[in-house]
Parts: sequence; C-alpha cells; structure tokens
Amino acid sequence: MDLYAENILDHYRHPRNSGSLTSPTISHREENLSCGDDLTLEILIDGDIIKEIAWKGSGCAISQAAMSLLSEELIDKKTKDAEVLSPETVRTLLGVPIGTRREKCAFLGLHTLKNALLKAKNEDMQPWRKTVQIDN
Repeated sequence: MDLYAENILDHYRHPRNSGSLTSPTISHREENLSCGDDLTLEILIDGDIIKEIAWKGSGCAISQAAMSLLSEELIDKKTKDAEVLSPETVRTLLGVPIGTRREKCAFLGLHTLKNALLKAKNEDMQPWRKTVQIDN
C-alpha cells in the first residue's frame, strides 16, 4: 500500500475543518521538532461536548491529513471520549501502515488534541510519551 494513499492526499489537498473559530474555548499549538510540522488547534466545547473544531498547520501530507481526518471524528464527541483516543485510532483513520519514522507526523494532531483538552481543564501539558505513548 502506497504511503500516500488517495485518502491521505485528498485530506492533504482539501483539509477538513481547516481555519479558525470565532470564539474557541481553547486554542493550542504543538510542533514536531524533529521535522518542523506544526498544528494549531481551536476547539469550542459546550458542556462536555466538542461542538466545533478548527485547525491550521503546515507540514507533510501525513501530519496534515491525520489532523483533517481526526477533526472529522471529533465533532459532537464527548471530551472524555476524545481524551482516550489512541494512536490506533489515527492509524485506522489514515488507513496505511505508519512506520516508526513517521509516528510523530501521524500523531501530531492527537498529541495537540490531548494537550488542548488538558489545557482546557487547567492541567499541565504532557510530553509525547504520555499523550500518545511513543518514546521519540
């Protein structure tokens, strides 16, 4: 299976939920220091439900497509359910094997999401190994 499967290229070329929110509950930015990919995620939370999500970023097709795919999954999801999403969720959404060298690209959106949700609860940000259980 080609790493840049058509689904990934479609989300990279036509990212879903890309942009900004007028009044987000939380805004959070993360960067993959190993390659320079970055994401800024804005979330509107109503009670414990993610009502809207928007993001901006730059980087490789994997990081940007993964955030686009993840953003579609998050609308109307309870925050507690979003907090426990795993790298396997992202792997399933991408639909292609992700090698060790591309994990930080693929999971940047997940890492950003989890830290944004921690920030919304006034809790400390966590490193990669805690948010997505990878050691890079």
